[in-house]
Amino acid sequence: MLDRDGSRLFGEEHRAFRDMVRKFVAREFSPRMTEFDEAGVVKRDFWLKAGEAGLLCPTMPEEFGGMGLDFTFNAILNEEFTYAMMSDSVTLQSDITMPYVMRYASDELKQRWLPRMLSGEAIGAIAMTEPGAGSDLQAVRTSARRDGDEFIINGSKTYITNGQNADIILTVCKTEPELGAKGTSLILVEADRPGFERGRNLDKIGQWMSDTSELFFNDVRVPAGNVIGEVNRGFIYLVSDLPQERLSISITAQAAAQRAFDEAVAFTRDRTAFGKKVIDFQNTRFTLADIKSKLQVGWAHLDWAIDRHVRGELTANEAAASKYWHTEMQWEACDAALQLHGGAGYMNEYPIARIWRDARVRRIYGGTSEIMRDLVGRSL
Repeated sequence: MLDRDGSRLFGEEHRAFRDMVRKFVAREFSPRMTEFDEAGVVKRDFWLKAGEAGLLCPTMPEEFGGMGLDFTFNAILNEEFTYAMMSDSVTLQSDITMPYVMRYASDELKQRWLPRMLSGEAIGAIAMTEPGAGSDLQAVRTSARRDGDEFIINGSKTYITNGQNADIILTVCKTEPELGAKGTSLILVEADRPGFERGRNLDKIGQWMSDTSELFFNDVRVPAGNVIGEVNRGFIYLVSDLPQERLSISITAQAAAQRAFDEAVAFTRDRTAFGKKVIDFQNTRFTLADIKSKLQVGWAHLDWAIDRHVRGELTANEAAASKYWHTEMQWEACDAALQLHGGAGYMNEYPIARIWRDARVRRIYGGTSEIMRDLVGRSL
């Protein structure tokens, strides 16, 4: 069990919320992990149950049916879901897609979609990455051409989380390509629009239950009112909201690293080699001591970063540094924990195998580690 009682971020209300999340996960998620993995998607009935339990979009304002809480409650969801070995598809709704609609969309779009995102009836995706544009959002080629009261969208996206499940896709488009990044807009596309097509559910190394897809836009017409915020302001919105996305990834990385460590401790305490417990070898103790020390530092840093974010003070550079450090630490911890399992670590029946393979992508999505280092370096 994840021990966060020592954090000064959380009070009694948080502890009650965490207890509710744990009970929900034990009842509704853990028994179905294999089912979701084999399906390649978190089933929609789970989304509805999560919405009914109040575990989607805790920061949504009360006027749309939400609880109007702060990001500390998102952090609890991230910690508990990830420690239970859930993929990152559900937390995407609370931390990334819903906030764009809440902060920038028109009142009409808010009224139409926010209550449904809260209940789990509507699942959101954000379509940034393209075959030729990953971390470099300025290289996006998907176009949105104005035609009277509509925009006509053409292009393709790839590696889109929730791509198979999504009812709405927040699509990064070039509305005035000649302006470069300043000609980028964020447009909401409903999945039932003619010309919109889903490609295959991509075959990934890890996070099998997360539906990650190709998306195609062939003369997709949407009302001009589907623009999120203002035309040509999309890049600014994306950059402004990246700190929360990267903080969210930092939290999931930290929780996964903690689970990997806990699995390694339990395994080495039980396993015997050469007449003694594996944990009694100096190499094992030193390896675990290294991980434990970095976990201690990581949790303290996250408390600092989450507190700054809640107060509106977390900078883009700080979030980039956080994402870089936590995801790299996670990979180191997961790989070391798997090694301590010996041959068992390579067997999918052991939790460490899932934790290890799911970890790899966090050094890539949300901006690669190399991009994070470059961003921090530019601030020097």
